[in-house]
Amino acid sequence: MARRQIEEVGIDMTPMIDVVFQLIIFFIVTVQMDQESVIREITLPPSVYAKEQKGREGNQVTIQIDRDGKMYLGSSQVQLNTIEMYLKGAVRRQSAANMPVLIRADSQTLHKNVRRVMDTCSKVGIYQIRFASLKREPGKVPK
Repeated sequence: MARRQIEEVGIDMTPMIDVVFQLIIFFIVTVQMDQESVIREITLPPSVYAKEQKGREGNQVTIQIDRDGKMYLGSSQVQLNTIEMYLKGAVRRQSAANMPVLIRADSQTLHKNVRRVMDTCSKVGIYQIRFASLKREPGKVPK
């Protein structure tokens, strides 16, 4: 009599792990982030060319960078890869051409921190980047 080999039956966990990871990303990205909350410790740089923003565009994303290079979406501190995932999700939901990003960077932060955010924006296809600054009068020297 021939013996049949019994194959072990198992479940491939890879697809389930992928789905769980995607759900985690989804919840991180879609958490209601208050874009209007500003980090009070950020001191914006003064500029003669600053223009007053008449209001916030509905699809504008605000990224804040403090003097130590820590990045924030709303009031939540995040890593650069989280910003990238958030922007990719936003681009999928709407056209990147219509989505401005406002960078509120502290005047004392290193330029490389701002540059990293700018590079991330261009990586996901966003090229409409604005910078927040304080209006100063021509001829006045900033403190």
